[in-house]
Amino acid sequence: MPPLMRAAPRVRAFASSAAAQAAVGRVAVIGGGQMGAGIAQVAATHKHDVTLVDVSQEALERGKAYMAKSLGRVAKKKFPDDAQAQGRFVDEVLSRVALSTSPAEAAGSAGLVIEAVVENIKLKQDIFAGLAAAAPEGAILASNTSSLPIAKISEQLSAARKKRFIGLHFFNPVPQMKLVEVVRTDEADQQAVDDAVAFVKGIGKVPAVCKDTPGFIVNRLLLPYMMESIRLLERGVASARDIDAAMKLGAGYPMGPFELCDYVGLDTIKFIVDGWHKEGKGLAGDKQFAPSAKLDELVKNGHLGVKTGRGFYEY
Repeated sequence: MPPLMRAAPRVRAFASSAAAQAAVGRVAVIGGGQMGAGIAQVAATHKHDVTLVDVSQEALERGKAYMAKSLGRVAKKKFPDDAQAQGRFVDEVLSRVALSTSPAEAAGSAGLVIEAVVENIKLKQDIFAGLAAAAPEGAILASNTSSLPIAKISEQLSAARKKRFIGLHFFNPVPQMKLVEVVRTDEADQQAVDDAVAFVKGIGKVPAVCKDTPGFIVNRLLLPYMMESIRLLERGVASARDIDAAMKLGAGYPMGPFELCDYVGLDTIKFIVDGWHKEGKGLAGDKQFAPSAKLDELVKNGHLGVKTGRGFYEY
């Protein structure tokens, strides 16, 4: 990402949760991959002007193509018998999305800046150091991280910036998944949380507010479930298919644990549990997050799940 140094005008803090949705105005999304493009699409669908930022025009065009394809599916459901209406809908939403390789310019006019890059804490810290210099004073800065501590990401920022720094954890695929975890640090003020909740509701999602703790809500409950499933397999208790069938038919889960692991990505799961086992707050050394020989073997061999065509299953 290029350096972010440009100063920007002040934007007032939002007066109320009801006013926050309208007052956010332009949204900047840093990272044009599937998550970032999905966030941009949903915000634009709900009338926000959005700037999608990535390191190259090629990456941005891939993000735009993803949005166009996803919006096409939405349009077919909204207007099943009207091809012209479908086209107008897609064009209207995409008209609200600008593309940029400059995070500073994108952040300079935004009321909300959402970072959605790879799970590398140093990269995120560097990005937010620049965004803090460029974004309006009252803007909300938010990370879409699924596993890294929000307070750690923001630790180099000023006290004033930390007050309006939160986690906004969207779920993949963003256009379909309704939940957004709104993660508050000890430094974040209540107004920032209220404004974020109002934004989330305004884009048709359901907010779940939680403290800045490893895994937040969903992953903190989901990862132990996944890891215990893998250990059942390692101990020879049952096959992956039988464990999946048991949880789908016996517990009513839409996907079994191994189907879910492959969908999430085995490298992602390993990255999270290894980090928690090494230095997670309150989790370091916890046996339930200890390395798994089976998981390590699959990742080492490049079998990462659906995205590589092979994980616990072949695709």
